Amino acid sequence: MSKSKKQPVKKSSKKEISSPKGMRDIMDKEYYSFQGFFEKAQEVAVYYGFKPIQTPVLEYVDIFERGVGEGTDIIDKEMYTLKTKGGDHLALRPEFTAGLMRAYIEDGMQTLPQPVLLYKYGPVFRHDNPQKGRYREFRQFDLDALGSEKSIMDALVIKAGMSILEDAGAKNLSIDINSIGDKECRGTYVKELTAYYRKHISSLSAIDRERLKTNPLRILDSKDPKTMEINEEAPDSVSYLCTSCKKHFKEVLEYLEEMDIPFNINKNLVRGLSYYTRTVFEVMAEVEPEEKGKEQEAKKAEAEKSDPAEGEKEGMKNLIAIAGGGRYDYLARALGGKKDVPAVGFSMGVDRIVESSWYKHLSPRIIKKPKICFIQLGTEAKLKSLNIIDILRKAHIPISQSLSRDSLGSQLSIAEKLGIPYVIIFGVKEALENSVIVRNMESRSQETVRIEKLLEYLKELK
Repeated sequence: MSKSKKQPVKKSSKKEISSPKGMRDIMDKEYYSFQGFFEKAQEVAVYYGFKPIQTPVLEYVDIFERGVGEGTDIIDKEMYTLKTKGGDHLALRPEFTAGLMRAYIEDGMQTLPQPVLLYKYGPVFRHDNPQKGRYREFRQFDLDALGSEKSIMDALVIKAGMSILEDAGAKNLSIDINSIGDKECRGTYVKELTAYYRKHISSLSAIDRERLKTNPLRILDSKDPKTMEINEEAPDSVSYLCTSCKKHFKEVLEYLEEMDIPFNINKNLVRGLSYYTRTVFEVMAEVEPEEKGKEQEAKKAEAEKSDPAEGEKEGMKNLIAIAGGGRYDYLARALGGKKDVPAVGFSMGVDRIVESSWYKHLSPRIIKKPKICFIQLGTEAKLKSLNIIDILRKAHIPISQSLSRDSLGSQLSIAEKLGIPYVIIFGVKEALENSVIVRNMESRSQETVRIEKLLEYLKELK
């Protein structure tokens, strides 16, 4: 029997420990920035009559395929999907709206007084190209009004959303807005738009030629410079609106004027999802130049290329979209519902907001700077320490503590570094006598206080 040649052993490369591309850990000040924003957004939403809902992070794939629609970047390129051992085909939610409408139908919300006003917050996932303020796992806060076709519902979600952004620190906000019609008039518009693009098909990029077959409206949202130039002369949807849609759009604009919300009618605005109908909008915020993404730079560069003065107009000065939304009156039937459910929503990208220079870095209510550091010494004291901390918790007195440490010096050092004015020292003697020592870190004076009198004593401290 011949011996086989010994194969060289390959050295195993050390695998880098890292989070997935476009996803990150959020902690410390950044975590509290997100939490502070959510608390403020929730507070404003409640004042406008919205109630909370939380839908699953995972939904059946067809919820998004039917709802968001084929021919969109989300479905074609950006969705994270998986198959379970049981054969279910699921997707991490790339947006909230389709799952929300699924919940509205499944949970029988149509039997409630209409409209149903809901808010939601959490992570969404898209396999997109990561850049500043744009991640593959990102967070959204959404407001939705389901069950009414009235134009005042469009105004309500816009006003509530704008109020949240302003309370978070945003200034000089404006809205790009358009109406893309309904099933009565959109067909005629799409037909005219398709005919227009066919005249320029040789100048369209490959992806835009494909969109011409599947979803011509998406070409209006193209970032290809040549297509953007073609779009300048494209038919506008407002010119093809039926009487009902014209009335609806006119009313929405009247509400914006009444609320002194600046707006710009953007004929090329369609948003990237197939379920939109009638009103579509984006909220624009002015930011520092370094905060602009590649997409916004491309828009400005293209404008300056065609007209150097154009890029300096107010509408092109360092603007980014931080929120958007619109109507989705036919989504329910697209998901398999028995009838249409008129609805309108407002969605804001929280990552982009908390990273903006104008963000106030709202502090969550739960965060209270401790005025007391709890120090324990010895086994007997450590054993009873958690009971004393619980007494302070029930009295709403926040503390700092280092229960894992044993040295008095190391614990006092931590209190000094944190700038905490008072410490409670609980040693073996104090544990036996059911008392503590309260020390003023500035004057170094201290006093022994019995535990049953501790809360009363602490209330007297400045």
